[in-house]
Amino acid sequence: MEKILKKFKTNVVVSSLLCVALGLVLVLWPGLSIQIVCTAVGAVLIVSGVIRIASYFTARDGSIFFQVNLIFGIIFAVVGVWIVIKPDKVLAIIPIIVGIVIALHGLHNLQQAIELCKDKYDKWWIALILGILTVGFGVLLICRPFAAIDTVVMLIGIFLIYDGLSNIWIVSRVYKNAKILKQEMEAVEVESREIEE
Repeated sequence: MEKILKKFKTNVVVSSLLCVALGLVLVLWPGLSIQIVCTAVGAVLIVSGVIRIASYFTARDGSIFFQVNLIFGIIFAVVGVWIVIKPDKVLAIIPIIVGIVIALHGLHNLQQAIELCKDKYDKWWIALILGILTVGFGVLLICRPFAAIDTVVMLIGIFLIYDGLSNIWIVSRVYKNAKILKQEMEAVEVESREIEE
């Protein structure tokens, strides 16, 4: 289980760092051609989707956590391919697409916050707040697609940076908490063996 979690953590961190890198590019150079932006967003979504799909098939533990990850992976990959193939048709709705993706990330973060709460992690509520904020940012982009293209590009960049960083923090907490739980279980097993002897 620890190997699976470690691989999952690595996959999420890689895709989150890609989000942060793309976000920084969009914030620092908002005047980039929107077609380049479309292609970059599409590429990040494809990579993120493929990583999530691959982590599902390498894990094969059948848990809801990994099944949800597979669904998100398929959605990200399909949307990414569509954006790369038809960037001209996507221009007007790219803020909405990015908003949907960010909102889905937020829902995934909320799921992880609930898992942390069930595992009695002290600061699970921080993950909950980050998840709610992420969903809120996604909904903002969906409901208020701003007219000025530079504003859209910069906002998408800011939201991608936030999404990537919050994702890394939440996944690191999930992984750390899983390790603590494993150590506690091993300690209980050792104690029970000593009592039996």
